[in-house]
Amino acid sequence: MKSKRTLPLLLAVVVMLLAGIVLIAGAQEELTPLEQLGRSIFFDENLSANQNQSCASCHGLEVGFTGPESDINAHGSVYEGSVTGLFGNRKPPSAAYATLSPILYNDKGTWIGGNFWDGRATGEKLGNPAADQAQGPFLNPVEQALPSGDIVVDRVCNPSDPTAYPVSFEEVWGAGACDNYAQAYDQIALSIAAYEASSEVNAFSSKYDRTFDGKVKLSKQEQRGYALFRGKGMCNRCHPGNGQEALFTDFTFDNLGVPKNPENPVYNVDPDFIDLGLGGFLDNEAELGKQKVPTLRNVDKRPYEDFEKAYMHNGYFKTLEGVVNFYNTRDVKPVCPGPYTEAEALAANCWPAPEFAENINTDELGDLGLTPAEEEAIVAFLKALSDGYVP
Repeated sequence: MKSKRTLPLLLAVVVMLLAGIVLIAGAQEELTPLEQLGRSIFFDENLSANQNQSCASCHGLEVGFTGPESDINAHGSVYEGSVTGLFGNRKPPSAAYATLSPILYNDKGTWIGGNFWDGRATGEKLGNPAADQAQGPFLNPVEQALPSGDIVVDRVCNPSDPTAYPVSFEEVWGAGACDNYAQAYDQIALSIAAYEASSEVNAFSSKYDRTFDGKVKLSKQEQRGYALFRGKGMCNRCHPGNGQEALFTDFTFDNLGVPKNPENPVYNVDPDFIDLGLGGFLDNEAELGKQKVPTLRNVDKRPYEDFEKAYMHNGYFKTLEGVVNFYNTRDVKPVCPGPYTEAEALAANCWPAPEFAENINTDELGDLGLTPAEEEAIVAFLKALSDGYVP
């Protein structure tokens, strides 16, 4: 028998899912043919070795286009690929607002742009980091695990369920487009990027955005949090959020001293694994340990209240409260004596050692002097950045 608490929760989930379907349907009507094609590809599970994984399997619309499985987020945070038992080593980054990242470049010693946590989808191949990124998972053996781009082209051009493709590949890219496999594989990636650039993905529809319509105001706590975000909390240094359609990222890379996630499945394969981030991709010692600064848009977006989200490249953090407390106290609290989880570390009032101890940002976090009330206010503001806000 369901508990009295479970039944209202299930009803709430059903209502939210139905509302989401209505919103999605409305958004689909506004998609261009290219965007609609990209959407069909994005949600097509047939584009994987075992016809069981799509882009959306790791980038769910209902959670802001990041990991959509609460149980996975609550633990290792890394998603299993199409082949049972195979995993990557990082949590899925958000695909929302990713199309706004520039082609990777260096500005006076600072690397900016690209996609993936380590920036390896530079954008140099297709002129768009999101398109470069879209080609990676199809052929990655620990993700969609297809052996060649030709198979991806064949399955997009001859879908197992034609109704899932209301706009066909050749309708968008021209008659005969399926015959040139190399070009078609690039066009598939560009189609996905077009969908990711659409208003369904980059919605700019949070409570924060609605304040610019003049019909909504942030609460006093949210306003205080926004002021702290831009001031004492120094969040704005890497997550600039001033004005309408602010992106809340500067697309740079940083090593925050995040601890290892002890439940990351990578340690079952390599117990000594250390994620070297941008520096590993560039083979540059000065950039080792640095991960891409994510947008904070949709950072708290979830389909129901008890849904677990995960934060940072390895999913170590499970709560925004823990993230903000870490930013505030990383260099104040003692080092935990073991590989504590976030919950264990907060309970013990300590932080585990960083995953990579060099190149840590000590200028903008670690000892901010925020009070508990100020931390709570910043969290309240972050929760106002979820798309789909209805006054």
